[in-house]
Amino acid sequence: MENSYRFFENKECQYFPCHKGLADFNCLFCYCPLYLHDACPGNPRYLDKGGGKIKDCSECTFPHQPQNYGKITHLLGGG
Repeated sequence: MENSYRFFENKECQYFPCHKGLADFNCLFCYCPLYLHDACPGNPRYLDKGGGKIKDCSECTFPHQPQNYGKITHLLGGG
């Protein structure tokens, strides 16, 4: 897949790939812009921490799947 405004793969990153199992790995959303969204379409876990909950996305590959670019921008209000 070619680098574009919808897809970027950084194989030079020291953490690449930060998740295993994807043939085309989109690094564009390295930090997931949906982290603060409660209705996240990915598969986060919630951990109990100090009487509260922490969203753990370490097993989620949703923002790194190239076909999800449109879904993410739609949820962020971008179309």
